[in-house]
Amino acid sequence: MQRYFLTEPYEAKEHYVITGENYHHIVRVMRMETEQQVFLAFSDRLAIIAEITEITEDAVYLKEVSKEQAEKELPVNVTIACGHPKGDKLEWVVQKGTELGSHKFIGFPAKASVVKWDHKKLAKKRDRLKKIATEAAEQSHRQFAPDIVLLEKEQELIDVFSSYDKVLIAYEESAKVGERSRFATALSELKVGESILIIFGPEGGFSPAEIETFQEYGGIICGLGPRILRAETAPMYVLSAISYQFELV
Repeated sequence: MQRYFLTEPYEAKEHYVITGENYHHIVRVMRMETEQQVFLAFSDRLAIIAEITEITEDAVYLKEVSKEQAEKELPVNVTIACGHPKGDKLEWVVQKGTELGSHKFIGFPAKASVVKWDHKKLAKKRDRLKKIATEAAEQSHRQFAPDIVLLEKEQELIDVFSSYDKVLIAYEESAKVGERSRFATALSELKVGESILIIFGPEGGFSPAEIETFQEYGGIICGLGPRILRAETAPMYVLSAISYQFELV
């Protein structure tokens, strides 16, 4: 069953009206007809099953059948922050990270980031990433699409540390010296409903000065096992471990 995200919060109505891109997908791509059902996911993370009652030239009308009961979201709020990587790697991280349950993505210019985006390019890139996140959330039957934030300065990332219950920095030097416990310890201490920010470097990693600054503001450096992971692989490792910790054990 197809899933469509709406920008407004849930409100009980006699009928719901779909227009724009979602209308095009329902009518032109999926070629749906009346009496077929879809999921409608609202901005407050409530989703319903709705049945198509009417299709006009520019709108689809639906009525609520029932509310979705299954919980699809991770029980902790995970924000993935990536130093801008090369090419389309950030797009890959957003797509796969959305499927794995990330609540938010932050891109920022680390010292080793080769990519440099001005304000205009950041806005265009964010729109592209938001579309990717929405499509991935629909495919994986999430109850909302993760937010995308692209920062112009690394300090802007540091400024939000205090809004999280825990801040972890994936640091390859920790892995190289055999440190393996901090990540597991942090997960064991994290409680349902709390928030965690996990920061990953670009190709080339973080400089000692960046790590020192992160630690000064409360960040905890940690290794992710004995192998050194690529910039786009490490976030998937972390999200998989969090899912196992909170959803499978």
